Amino acid sequence: MNKSISFFWVGLLFCCCSSSTPSESSTGTPLPTTSQTPLTDTELLDKVQRDSFKYFWDMAHPVSKLARERYLVDDPNYDANIVTTGGSGFGLMTILVGIERGFVQRSEAVSRLTTALNFLETADRFHGAWPHWMDGITGNVIPFGNVDNGGDLVETAFLCQGLICIREYFKNGSSTEQALAQKADLLWKGVEWNWYTKGENALYWHWSPNYGWQMNFKLEGYNECLLTYVMAAASPDYTVPATAYHQAWARNGQIVNSASQYGYPVIFNHNGANGNVGPLFWAHYSYLGLDPRGLTDQYANYWNLNVNHSKIINKYCIANPQGWDGYSEKCWGLTASYSRNNDGSTGYSAHQPNNDLGVISPTAALSSFPYTPDESFKFLRYLYNEKRDRYVGVAGPYDAFSPHHDWVTKRYLAIDQGTIVPMIENYRTGFLWNLFMQAPEVQSGLQTLGFTSTQHGF
Repeated sequence: MNKSISFFWVGLLFCCCSSSTPSESSTGTPLPTTSQTPLTDTELLDKVQRDSFKYFWDMAHPVSKLARERYLVDDPNYDANIVTTGGSGFGLMTILVGIERGFVQRSEAVSRLTTALNFLETADRFHGAWPHWMDGITGNVIPFGNVDNGGDLVETAFLCQGLICIREYFKNGSSTEQALAQKADLLWKGVEWNWYTKGENALYWHWSPNYGWQMNFKLEGYNECLLTYVMAAASPDYTVPATAYHQAWARNGQIVNSASQYGYPVIFNHNGANGNVGPLFWAHYSYLGLDPRGLTDQYANYWNLNVNHSKIINKYCIANPQGWDGYSEKCWGLTASYSRNNDGSTGYSAHQPNNDLGVISPTAALSSFPYTPDESFKFLRYLYNEKRDRYVGVAGPYDAFSPHHDWVTKRYLAIDQGTIVPMIENYRTGFLWNLFMQAPEVQSGLQTLGFTSTQHGF
C-alpha cells in the first residue's frame, strides 16, 4: 500500500464495531424489505440516490451543516462533532443533486449551504487550506494524526471541487443565491496552492504550523490526488506551474505503465500496485466534477483509464482468485472502506486486488456507474432487490460487508457515501461534470497542464 493511502486513513483505524439492526428512516417510514416487488432500474437509481442523500442532509452536523466523518447506527453520538473537509465537499455536490432530483426544496438547500459556507469562512485555515478534520461547532482543527494538525491540501481540493460547483449552479440565481455563489468563489480562491510546493516543482499534502513539512508527502501519481494539481493550476492568485504536474505527479513520464489485467491496460502505474490497479476510489474522488469523457493529456485518455480500472476490479471479483464465498458478477467492488478484522471486529482497509480481504464496499460499484453501467446495475439490483434488508440502512447501503464471513458493518463514512449520488448523477445526466467543467478557471488550469477535452470543446 502506498504512503498516501496508509496515512490518509490512519485516523480511521481506531473505530469500534457495531452490530445493531437498522432503525426506521428519518421520515418514520419503515425500510423496505426483500418481500416487496423488485424495483425497476429507474426506481433503483432514484432510491439509492435518495437514500444516500440522507447522509448529508438528515445526518449533517447540526451546527456547521457539514458532513460528519462517520455515523454508527448503534452509536449515533460516536465522533458526532468531527466534520470532514473532503467528505463535506462531496456533500455539497450531493445537495446540488438533491435540488435537481427534488429531494429537498431549493430555498431550504440555499439556507443550509449558506450556513455551511459561513462556517468554512471562519474555520481554521493554514495558508488557505482547511484541515482534514474540524470541530463542527468551533471550526477548530481536530488533529487527524499526531503531527497532522494543519492544512490538508488534498481534502481541500475535494472541498474546492464542490465550491466551484456551487458557484456555477447559483451564479445567475436570486440575490441570495448569487451571494452564496460569491462566497463559494472567495473561499476556493483563498487557497494558497503555491505555498504547498515548498518552493519545489511539486505539491505536498500537508503543512502544520507546529510541525512544518515534517509529514513530507509529495503528491506523486497515480492515486486519488489528480484534482489537486488541476485546482492548483486553475487558481488565479496562487497558481502552480505545469512543471510541478509533469515532474512530480507524472514522475517525468514514469507514471505510464504498459501492463494489462484481464485484457484491460492499466495505463498508469498505480502507487503500491505496480502492473495492477489500486482501490476504486481513485477513479471517483477527483472525477465527481472533473469530467473524464474525452479528456486526454500526453499520458492518458482518462475515460479509458477509469473504465479499465472499474472493469479490472469487476473481472477480478468474478475470477475471485482468493476463493471468497459470495463474489460474483452481481456482488463485486473493492475500495477503501470499513473492513472486517480477523477477530470479526470492524477496522479499515484499502481493498484492492493486492489487498483483497473478502470485503465488498458498495460505494465501489455504485460510484463506478458512469464507467461500468451494466456491471454496476447488476450490483445495484442485487443490493436492493435481493439484500436490501441485510445491506441497506437509514442512509443507503452500509459501508461494507463480507458474504464469506456473513458480516456487515452498519456504519457510514462521508467519503464513501459522498461519491454515490454525484457519480450516479453523472451517469444519468452529466450534471456535475458539466457544472464543474464550465468554470473558466478549470478549463484554463487543465489547458495549462496540457489537457484537451472533446466533450467540453477545449
